[in-house]
Amino acid sequence: MPLLDMKDISRIYQVGTQEVRALDRVSLAVPEGQFLALIGASGSGKTTLLSLLGCLDQPDEGTYTIAGQAVQSLDAKALAKVRNKRIGFVFQAFNLLPRLRADENVALPLRYGGVPEAERLKRAREMLERVGLGDRVDHTPNELSGGQSQRVAIARALVTDPAMILADEPTGNLDSKSGQEILDLFRALHAEGRTLVMVTHDDDVAATAQRRVRLADGQIISDEETD
Repeated sequence: MPLLDMKDISRIYQVGTQEVRALDRVSLAVPEGQFLALIGASGSGKTTLLSLLGCLDQPDEGTYTIAGQAVQSLDAKALAKVRNKRIGFVFQAFNLLPRLRADENVALPLRYGGVPEAERLKRAREMLERVGLGDRVDHTPNELSGGQSQRVAIARALVTDPAMILADEPTGNLDSKSGQEILDLFRALHAEGRTLVMVTHDDDVAATAQRRVRLADGQIISDEETD
């Protein structure tokens, strides 16, 4: 059974009097432990698909299961629990809180999950060590480089030990050296058995992944795996 399984998913928006299908009957199955890149130009549907995979949005048609659990019928509270326990998010803009230290930013998902402060800070610092920032635990975001900020965001995504990591253009705001370091970290996480789904418009970034799914006009137009 795939970890993620979408069947005939559509997401439809009403723009004035016009119906726009951001996704049009898309089916996608992702096995546990796979590193998948979603590729496409702006407007192709890749970010909409990532939002649905991450339970940040709901489809208008079709079915979606995570580890066999149907999620499209869950209420807001249940969806929030799925996101907190099963999914780690990494965004292009990092989304760190500027007044919090690195370890406090990483610990936020554990705070929402009710973990006591001492335990969540301990786990946050372990994750910062894991991403090579053990010497930056007490730094705020404005004291970190872009690459370091994205590593903090990845540590935050990992701290709940989620079933999968979803990354939206994770190298988009980084210079080439920092971007390569983040991709190397993703490769290492994949080698550990993590499931990763990464959105990108860049074919060179997508080449890092084990599988590449290309979208255009809300549909999958190609799906290929490396040997």
